[in-house]
Amino acid sequence: KSLLHARLFWLSNLFLATSSARPTSKTAFLSPTFRSFVSSSAPLRMSSTEQVVPGRPTWQQTMLRIKDPAKSLPFYTDLLGFTLIDKFDFPQYEFSLYFLTTLPEGEEYNLTPGTQESHDYLWSMEGVALELTHNHGTEEDDSTYHTGNQENDGFGHIAVSVDDVYAACEKLEKAGCSFKKKPDEGRMKGLAFVYDPDGYWVEVLKRADGADIANEMNFSQTMLRVKDPKKSLEFYKRLGMKLLEEHHFDDFSLFMMGSSNVPQVEKCGVLFPPVLELTHNHGTENDEKMKHYNGNEDGRQGFGHIGFLVDDVYEACDGIREMGYGFRKEPDGGSMKGLAFAYDPDGYSVEIIKRGGIDFGDVKITK
Repeated sequence: KSLLHARLFWLSNLFLATSSARPTSKTAFLSPTFRSFVSSSAPLRMSSTEQVVPGRPTWQQTMLRIKDPAKSLPFYTDLLGFTLIDKFDFPQYEFSLYFLTTLPEGEEYNLTPGTQESHDYLWSMEGVALELTHNHGTEEDDSTYHTGNQENDGFGHIAVSVDDVYAACEKLEKAGCSFKKKPDEGRMKGLAFVYDPDGYWVEVLKRADGADIANEMNFSQTMLRVKDPKKSLEFYKRLGMKLLEEHHFDDFSLFMMGSSNVPQVEKCGVLFPPVLELTHNHGTENDEKMKHYNGNEDGRQGFGHIGFLVDDVYEACDGIREMGYGFRKEPDGGSMKGLAFAYDPDGYSVEIIKRGGIDFGDVKITK
């Protein structure tokens, strides 16, 4: 326990909860499929461009803490179709970071994770990565991470999209996966929630008609609950995101937001990159005592943050600071300079990373 506390103390002073991190070109690292999709689509509707923080912010990561990479990595790569594109090893601090994403079917990835070349790719990518953070030794102890979906939890799930939910779930079930919900269970038919090795929920969704995606599965969502959508939508629009869809029901609403570099579409289900799903339970905005857990509280750690690449961290943070929600780590706070963690209106950590990257002090693989 003392080792874990020491590790967390270092993280909070360095990158704060081993967040993830860092970014060079614009479309050079965009997949050919995604690049043509963006260039051929309708012009991007930015939410009042003058108000977007400086530095072309793009959503680049979602971070989850994991106990055992030997279990988590095969689950995401072999079963859900992700590719391990990079890793960061910090043996001196006893933790490692793994970055995965879904690449278009047929696109080869020939870089070796952990090299400078893979770091350059990661911090210049136009897509969104899933960052898995492993504190060494957790695979051998009886600790567990808090995976969300309990009372007042903010983080809900990530998701993958498929052409056939039933076929995908049959494959996952044969591979030994457990389910929170199978496609024909409950009132909502045709969608499922499978557990990953740590117990995080992964929604399995059917793509929208007209989706031209060859992959069996693609990373398609990160879901967070928000207290006041008016505040949250404005915050993420200031980070360049656009509202793609909204759905209103009797007691809750869903808001689907896309990064600044995805086209404005009528149905998110045709997109290859993921959307940020903001879920609002009606009435929470009027409850002064209500507050969502953000995933970084002591004893409730699991989800860590989402992250954005920007051209200049300091200029971007000047723009973010105007919104008044504060910072968990200022760009010059702690030992790691040039990296920041802002708070969003619900207190979720939002990492702000320099496009092109900085030196993080990891032990790199050399050829």
